[in-house]
Amino acid sequence: MQHWLILAGAAVLAIAPAPAVAAASDALAPEVTTLAPNRFLWNDSASLEPVSIVISIPDQKAYVYRGEVLIAASTVSTGKDGKDTPLGVFPILQKSEKHKSNLYDSAPMPFMQRLTWDGVAIHAGMNPGFPASHGCIRVPTEFAKRLFAVTTRGTPVLVTDASAAEGWVPPTPEDARAMQLETASANAMQLETASR
Repeated sequence: MQHWLILAGAAVLAIAPAPAVAAASDALAPEVTTLAPNRFLWNDSASLEPVSIVISIPDQKAYVYRGEVLIAASTVSTGKDGKDTPLGVFPILQKSEKHKSNLYDSAPMPFMQRLTWDGVAIHAGMNPGFPASHGCIRVPTEFAKRLFAVTTRGTPVLVTDASAAEGWVPPTPEDARAMQLETASANAMQLETASR
């Protein structure tokens, strides 16, 4: 009997951190909203639904979805004043497990997932629970490793100034492609203007 109770308790612990479906109008589980710095929750069923990521600047959290189901959440550290993390929908452009910064003295950026070609990425790093980076999105190392394993180039990442309490719809690959086209168009216009 005692063996059965231990197994039942372990099963409850295994599923307890799992937030329910977290679409725009759903409330997030208290475990997610009260995460301490360098903490995360992960409960992925490994379904075939596409993965998307929402980074909330005011919450200083990352929310990972499969379809519209919240599968993981983590504290983050985004860009400090003057080095703000840009807002928008970005596709993951490049992935590198053992990357080093070419802008900041070869600083290590483990499990780097590039969002912009001018240096903004999601990667493992110091996570004090407030904006402290040069624009990157720093996450706990184990979370970065798991995130790296479930994303691909093109995975959409929404960086927003909205709080989870306000709600949102997770971005789709089409959103990321549209943003990429919009960015390419803006860059082309900027280059054309600069060459005049």
